Amino acid sequence: MNVKNNKRRRESQEKIEKAFVELLQNQDIKGITVSDIIKITKLNRSTFYANYVDIYDLADKVRDKLENEFTNLFADYDYFNERSGALKMFRHIKENQIFYNTYFKLCYDDKHLISIYDQKRAEKEHIDSNVKYHIEFFRNGLNAIIKIWLAGGCKESPEEMAEVLRQEYRGR
Repeated sequence: MNVKNNKRRRESQEKIEKAFVELLQNQDIKGITVSDIIKITKLNRSTFYANYVDIYDLADKVRDKLENEFTNLFADYDYFNERSGALKMFRHIKENQIFYNTYFKLCYDDKHLISIYDQKRAEKEHIDSNVKYHIEFFRNGLNAIIKIWLAGGCKESPEEMAEVLRQEYRGR
């Protein structure tokens, strides 16, 4: 029986997601097919379609899962100590490069960006009505820095990257 969270179904989903992430490391999402995934997982095509509508539904679910993991990482983030938060983030990125490379590949609509920015703090520091522009500028800048660092193989240390962010943001 195909109950929503039974063990066999979860194992199938994990196999499918793992195969998808592996394929995504070497090719664009547009080049990945259900056939590619079922060849790797040795699952039936019907198993794939019992869990996902199509490749893009799978991509959305994997991206959502990655976003939740990132959010959980910063559940106890100290917004008053940005350096330690940035350092924690860059250490996690360096230790989980495949995770982040996959995440950015799945952000094909650019609506999903990593952000550790505290909306309340931004509103407090930017009293004018332009806080939404500031937050968007920060989010996009942070993501650009992360993407460049990942593309270079994370050669700089997390400490160096936290300092880059601090210098760019100038301790606001």
